Amino acid sequence: MGFVVKPVSWTTRGLKDLKKVSKFNSKTKGREKAIEIAHNIIDAPKILENPKYDFQNIGTVDETFNHLKWEYRKIFCEGCKITYREGKTKIYITRVFDQSQHPRKNK
Repeated sequence: MGFVVKPVSWTTRGLKDLKKVSKFNSKTKGREKAIEIAHNIIDAPKILENPKYDFQNIGTVDETFNHLKWEYRKIFCEGCKITYREGKTKIYITRVFDQSQHPRKNK
């Protein structure tokens, strides 16, 4: 059974967060490992585009963003919380939080 497929699109803020995470990882884990982690983080949301899965049930609701208009969901990869929301035609990756940098923001 196939589900509705929406392409994943990174917001400017999401890309900025990814850059910060990569810079932090480069300092703490080395350049090569930081590149590997960044690629894994970029690839992780691609599961949301898979027609075999209902992307609305893959991640869990991110209560951190309950006060906003949209419902935000989260998935985890490489020690990072990746927050996304559904748009009319796309799935937007809105934030990336490194759990080791900001533990209180990553519940």
